[in-house]
Amino acid sequence: MARTVTYIGKDVGLSEPHTVSLELPADGFSLEHGGVLREISVTYEMCGKLSEKKDNVVFICHALTGDSHVAGIRPGGDKPDGWWEGMVGSGRGIDTDRYCVVCANILGGCQGTTGPSSTNPQTGKPYGSAFPQITIKDIVRVHILLLKSLGIDRAFAVVGGSFGGMQVLEWAVSAPDTVENAIVIASSSALSTQALAFDIIGRKAITRDPAWKEGDYYLTDGGPDSGLSQARRIAHVTYLSDDLMREKFGRNHQQEWISAGEEALARARRDFRTTFQVESYLDHQARKFIERFDANSYLHITRAMDEFDLAASHGSLRQAFSRVTAKVLLVSLSGDWLFTPSQSQDMLHTLLGLGKDVTYFALEAPEGHDAFLTHIGQLQYVIKAFLANGRPFDRPADTLEPAKEKAYKAIAGLIEKGARVLDIGCARGRLLRLLRERNGVTGIGIDIDYDALLEALGRGNSVVLDDMTSGKGSKTEEDFYLVPDDSFDTVVLSDSLQVMKRPLKVLKEGLRIAKSVIVTFPNFGYLTTRSQLFFKGHMPVDSHLPLEWYETPNIHLFTLRDFLRLCEENGFRVRRVVPKSESLLGRLLTLIGKANLGAEQLIVKIERPETPAKDDPPAGGPEGTTDGKMA
Repeated sequence: MARTVTYIGKDVGLSEPHTVSLELPADGFSLEHGGVLREISVTYEMCGKLSEKKDNVVFICHALTGDSHVAGIRPGGDKPDGWWEGMVGSGRGIDTDRYCVVCANILGGCQGTTGPSSTNPQTGKPYGSAFPQITIKDIVRVHILLLKSLGIDRAFAVVGGSFGGMQVLEWAVSAPDTVENAIVIASSSALSTQALAFDIIGRKAITRDPAWKEGDYYLTDGGPDSGLSQARRIAHVTYLSDDLMREKFGRNHQQEWISAGEEALARARRDFRTTFQVESYLDHQARKFIERFDANSYLHITRAMDEFDLAASHGSLRQAFSRVTAKVLLVSLSGDWLFTPSQSQDMLHTLLGLGKDVTYFALEAPEGHDAFLTHIGQLQYVIKAFLANGRPFDRPADTLEPAKEKAYKAIAGLIEKGARVLDIGCARGRLLRLLRERNGVTGIGIDIDYDALLEALGRGNSVVLDDMTSGKGSKTEEDFYLVPDDSFDTVVLSDSLQVMKRPLKVLKEGLRIAKSVIVTFPNFGYLTTRSQLFFKGHMPVDSHLPLEWYETPNIHLFTLRDFLRLCEENGFRVRRVVPKSESLLGRLLTLIGKANLGAEQLIVKIERPETPAKDDPPAGGPEGTTDGKMA
């Protein structure tokens, strides 16, 4: 399962921290729970050049125990050691040749920004137990004040994973006019009950350590290292998947213990220690952590994370997300059981229902939650394409085959200007781009091909990478459970219906999601197809069915007559039938109403049974067919 990650681009070189004192109101900075801070200092790092208009800022919100050093070489260091080193740099996922990257230590932290270990200006001693309760909203307000102090009123993008993703969500909801693009990775609008439980156990380990002294341990001989190290061990288990831990450690024993001698082993047994590698690993992580982090900061930050709940604070998730104006990228990781893919899917469902501009990538990451930091192979390309989507530096024009271009233009002719379109099986997004440019539509493309959707994203489309036809709550394979009822005007199935396992279910789902569905498919009743079967006795290979039967993705081959009968049996209203043929004979046959014989490809628009009749031209003539003359 182990994957080798190749980073693109180059590192940022030297990155120096800066600390600023924020300009606060005369009565101080009022916190959400009623506390007040009279002074706030913020430590941040900046890499990349700020544009003259100051419109290229990407603000990165760090995770639970992170800091401002997102990338680069620290002063006095000899190599890059940022916590997201492979993501930020020249030509990387967040490209410092194009963007000015800012990352700040959060309020309540212990890496330069005001927190419990900072000096209380009223006493001259560390805050300790006097540090007031903070929330994620307080943290975000401080981020925004920092940007304003730098002369930046609006971030081009705000990016964060895990706890950082919660900050991004809060930012997009509470200050929508200050962010243009929001990237939320492996996060959620509220922690799960299981995640809450792990945090609660971790905090109890700290507060029950006698050295904690109710938070006032800074002027004593030592702090609650035992409790903090135990909290870190517990948390670290949640960051890795079971598969990764099995592969990395299994039930293997630490060699140094085995060779330590009987006396050392006996002492370990008395302390109920084991020789398993996983125990040694957790101890190592704990030792590193207590050297760099403060127990009180851990208590305050984890409580802020636990209490974050957008649905509860706004009445519902729909009410919260109704305030969002930014383009949103959601990313989930398959092996993440701390912030599960279903939590990202819940947010996607709500944003789609509100008609928001959202992109979603469900990435394969068997390593677990920390994969967004350690295994960014796919993630770096997704973020790079999404940011370019918001600012198209180099978006080339599409060159389509003549037949494909004609078909796409015919589809465009069946869609109202400004409609909201869902393209199921969108592939590389060429149709969506054409619809956007010709019809002014807003839309989203769905597919399961990662490479194709990256290209679609690069064309300026919003996309969803997820096998929506299986998973949470789906009763059958073609329940598009992530897409709410009536969330689109038109669903397009361009050469994709025939590859679905249950086409009828897909059509029914399409008409649940939108008032109309446009289907294009190769016509198995086409003249040359029939003749090849009749005279040669094998499956046809021609311009509209170009692959051998054992290589084609098509699993359902049908004719126009078959499709119209399906619509009649299920009460679907057929509004338009547009036959397409590249041959002269085929076009002549369609002109005389023999579309089932003359059409190589068909474009059919259907609507719900209850949909009132429109003023569309009747099905017939050069662009249509008539009942009873289908051959």
